[in-house]
Amino acid sequence: MSSMEQISLISIQAKAFEFALLELIYSKRDSFEPLWSVDSWVKFLIWLSLNCGLSGEKQSLELFAKAMGSPLTTRMRKLFFERSLEDLSLHVMADPAEAQVLIMPIAIHKEIHDTDVVQALQTIGLSEKVSLSSASWKRHDSIVSIPWNVKSDI
Repeated sequence: MSSMEQISLISIQAKAFEFALLELIYSKRDSFEPLWSVDSWVKFLIWLSLNCGLSGEKQSLELFAKAMGSPLTTRMRKLFFERSLEDLSLHVMADPAEAQVLIMPIAIHKEIHDTDVVQALQTIGLSEKVSLSSASWKRHDSIVSIPWNVKSDI
């Protein structure tokens, strides 16, 4: 096998793995309660490790975390706490470890209306975790940042 073929095979495997991982996260992330919490993220990781044949014991979970590595785990977490709402043309980033929820337009130069933000928050189940009053929001060019109601959920 030539080195060019080897690079292509590795690239294809990486893309297939990335696709499968994305689909797994997208299909399962709403299954772990309470949504939009560190607990839901941890439950997802435990579920994933158990489905990889590891036990739920601390040593086994630590081995899983080490095998996944920080870059992949960080990327997975980002995807776990993001939502794209095509109908509202909004992208939401809501990691409870961050100080605020960020809402940005999917389309370039789209103005974000308060009613769309409220609808997005209600649609994805964040309406009880952040303020629906625009008085507590901050606007940064085309991004709206909204603080979490209670920091203790982190």
